[in-house]
Amino acid sequence: MSDRLLTSPYARFLDLQEHLAGQELTVTMPFQDRLIGNPLLPALHGGSTAALMEMTAIGQVAVSFPRKQLPRPITVTGAYLRRGRPLDTHARAVIRKAGRRVAHVTCEAWQDDPHNPIATLTAHFLVAGQDL
Repeated sequence: MSDRLLTSPYARFLDLQEHLAGQELTVTMPFQDRLIGNPLLPALHGGSTAALMEMTAIGQVAVSFPRKQLPRPITVTGAYLRRGRPLDTHARAVIRKAGRRVAHVTCEAWQDDPHNPIATLTAHFLVAGQDL
């Protein structure tokens, strides 16, 4: 994953941690009390979950298509499947199709079980016109 992504202020605020196995990137967002959006449940703030997934997707594209610049998002759509509990949250992205200009990426975030996601993301990233 690009050091530029993990050193961004928001990635530092979320304390994102990367785990790269070959070309497969997994990003972990350690639980912190400040990530709670609804203290009555308690539930993670949806914005932190969405940011985790978007940064994971950007990181996966950056790993697969190394460039001087990070990929630029064209469209990003998230879906929340269940509440995020006060636990560490993990995300993994898959590039479903990549052309010369655009990469189509899906991402899932989970806590206990990778087969039971709490949220999903679908995104398109511009990969054309960037320096090698």
